[in-house]
Amino acid sequence: QAQLVESGGDSVQAGGSLRLSCAASGYTVSSNVMGWFRQAPGKERERVTCMDTGSGNTYYTDSVKGRFTISQDNAKNTVYLQMNTLKLEDTAMYYCAAGRLCFSNPGQYDYWGQGTQVTVSS
Repeated sequence: QAQLVESGGDSVQAGGSLRLSCAASGYTVSSNVMGWFRQAPGKERERVTCMDTGSGNTYYTDSVKGRFTISQDNAKNTVYLQMNTLKLEDTAMYYCAAGRLCFSNPGQYDYWGQGTQVTVSS
């Protein structure tokens, strides 16, 4: 049974940085698609970024382009989300997800972590 465990969420001031981690077990991140989603209160879960390790392609939602970077460490079977220049609107619960393609629909991902909270304040 695959398991994804996120960590790294915290409260930071606007303009700050955080790095989220997603450690996988029972699942090989280097052979599949890994994505990060976020959900703010009262809003739908949205795809932030995904990485297709087979093709090497990555996707970023427009609001995070140039600020967020997805990466992976195959030896640690872990995916990261480096978040720089954080904004108030980045406040959300962030989830790691694993799937077969970089779908925007969260319902098309096979495995999810429990989430890690990111709070950005002024």
